[in-house]
Amino acid sequence: MDAGEEREPAALHEVVAVWALLAAAALAVLVTYARVPLGGLYNVSEGGIRGGAGRALVFANYPVALVAIAVLALVALRLGRAWATAAASLGAILCATSAWPGVVDQSDLDARPVNAVPAAGVLVALVLTAVALRRGGLGRPVRDPLAWIRIPLALVVVAAAVSWVPAELGFAPDLSPVFLTDEPRPEPGHPELLAVHRGHHHGTDGVLLALAALALSRQLLRVRVRLRGVLGFYLALMLVYGLANALEDFWLEQLVKRGATSLDLPSMLEPSLSPAWAAIVATALLIHLAASRVVRYRWLRTGGSL
Repeated sequence: MDAGEEREPAALHEVVAVWALLAAAALAVLVTYARVPLGGLYNVSEGGIRGGAGRALVFANYPVALVAIAVLALVALRLGRAWATAAASLGAILCATSAWPGVVDQSDLDARPVNAVPAAGVLVALVLTAVALRRGGLGRPVRDPLAWIRIPLALVVVAAAVSWVPAELGFAPDLSPVFLTDEPRPEPGHPELLAVHRGHHHGTDGVLLALAALALSRQLLRVRVRLRGVLGFYLALMLVYGLANALEDFWLEQLVKRGATSLDLPSMLEPSLSPAWAAIVATALLIHLAASRVVRYRWLRTGGSL
């Protein structure tokens, strides 16, 4: 067997961990937007249970649907059946509609009927994950040749998210002098806004995307060669895109609002023909190529025992 060929089905430890992380974040969104007064939230106009459920639906569109695309590829390969591939392809198409302009509007985060489309793709990913677990369990864990860089990077990302965790739960504690959090920083249309507003942040989305990419990419060695390059680049792009948005949000809230600098980083939420997005794609490609070489080298040295 060629060194690049799949030796055994992908394990699902990372997939389950990612679903658990996203579920916890979705629950926080639901509860926070249901109980916090609208004045303390950002770009929503509905409160109570209806508002919380609506904001959770939008969360399922972004960032969950982007993560679900990678999950669909892994669980379809794990199941190894034509019907699973067809279902995963349909689910990925539904999830990808979240990137269509206007499906998720950062200036208006109330739920709309169109948000049910990417959410249906996420549901397909959840069902296929459950079927894969029922049929084959979690599988054998993979040994990670990139743990030496994956784990420290994950810890840095989590540390940067400390100021967002209370906000996601609907609180605004004083975390000074390390983090600027509860000082008023009103904006047009948001007179009660704090430096770190209560509710969900796109910086948190960036953290979730980055952590999901780091976790799911552990299984790339068990993906067929003809698909490994595509999925590997997608996960690298998800990693860099997540890190870029987490950095931009952190920079704004902790440096610009503090008065440490007047330099704003450009918004990178939506793909565009811009230097920032050119840098994101180029960095993702470099990471993908470098990681592929390191992993292949370790694969050959260990005789494919990863």
